[in-house]
Amino acid sequence: MYNILVTGGAGYIGSILTPDLLNLGNRVTVLDNFMYRQTSLNHVCYHPNFKAVKGDIRNKEIILPLLKEADIIIPLAALVGAPLCNQDPVGSSSINHDAITMMLKLLSQEQRVLMPTTNSAYGTGDENNYCTEESPLRPISQYAKKKVEVEKELMESGNAISFRLATVFGMSPRMRVDLLVNDFVHRAVYDKFVVLFEGSFKRNYIHVRDVSRAFQHGIENFDRMCNQIYNVGLSDANVSKKELCQRIQAHVPDFLYFDAPVGKDPDQRNYIVSNEKIEATGFHPQVSLDDGISELVKGYAMFRNSIHGNI
Repeated sequence: MYNILVTGGAGYIGSILTPDLLNLGNRVTVLDNFMYRQTSLNHVCYHPNFKAVKGDIRNKEIILPLLKEADIIIPLAALVGAPLCNQDPVGSSSINHDAITMMLKLLSQEQRVLMPTTNSAYGTGDENNYCTEESPLRPISQYAKKKVEVEKELMESGNAISFRLATVFGMSPRMRVDLLVNDFVHRAVYDKFVVLFEGSFKRNYIHVRDVSRAFQHGIENFDRMCNQIYNVGLSDANVSKKELCQRIQAHVPDFLYFDAPVGKDPDQRNYIVSNEKIEATGFHPQVSLDDGISELVKGYAMFRNSIHGNI
């Protein structure tokens, strides 16, 4: 049993990961500012090993005593995505970079860090758009640039794993409809159409529950995975926006999509990502892209988006 601190633990990934970690017998403390007024952890408040702290990760007086109690730190708290970071560049820098730098300086070598970064930093990849963990990073958005800086510091800290996450999808107690698969399925269910820009651009995807499984896998195999970077995605889901729409059409037959020469991806993500490195450690995702689309269609029958997003 570990004492685990999850910052941002009431967020999209954290509200899946936190109960999973509790179910494995760990003590879990969540530090979150609850900026979206989410109630995503209500269902674990009964658990004697769960503790919630409302606060800001930039506040040293709040985070220092929590760090002292932790064996493992999973820093999920962040302003996530290029649009939100562009909307608040000062907050993006102080939360996504400065707070993590402060945290790393406060940790001992015995404490372990497992952190999500992003494969959006690959930009457009090489001439074949193929990316491994060794590929050059070409971050374009402020979000991606700060994640690259943090990852470099993380790898220098000496006791950490970086998970470069593909675009995450799937239902969560703290739902995000602004993520690409989630957004397109929502449009399919309610609008019945989407206008595509850069429809041939490819990216990789991963279900939110498989992200939780990746963190659990990292905890279980920390000694042989530490000080390494791992892409985390579905190897059979390196698909273009147009191909994604075709997959959605199989679940929502009256969904239409149109190509238009308008708009631009702020990250300019267009790549095929290799996940062979983490697969070689024994990790394999369990939720397919099609299963996730089916799940989202069911989920959206229960609500129409009004508050479920980051922007």
